[in-house]
Amino acid sequence: MTDAFPAPERRRPWSRRTRLGVDLALAIPLFLLETAWLVVDWIYGYGLELWAAQGEKARIDVASLAHTGRVRVLLISVLIVAVLAAVFRARWTVIAHLLVALLAYGSLTLAQYDWERRHAPPPGCVRYSANC
Repeated sequence: MTDAFPAPERRRPWSRRTRLGVDLALAIPLFLLETAWLVVDWIYGYGLELWAAQGEKARIDVASLAHTGRVRVLLISVLIVAVLAAVFRARWTVIAHLLVALLAYGSLTLAQYDWERRHAPPPGCVRYSANC
């Protein structure tokens, strides 16, 4: 007489792969948004600030450090979203975010190279001497 209902099955995020439509619906717009953010920040956030600095080294350094900080924040947030997408087994979202992470990492590498090149001591200068 007593019919027991079966226990509801708990769905864990990693138990089944995310549907392809949902995965692509997240991957494509986020990839385009994050890539566009990198490009727009490079052009308007960094490029126009360099243009406005009119050669003032201090303002150029501030703009470079601010741009590097913004790209680093984007890189960290993209990697966090990639890990969350991996937990939910959204393959295309993970791939898209890893591509954006590679773009951001390349941008950070380029910015660091530029910083090192601009702040290198003159040739023949002893690093800790008084005249350098």
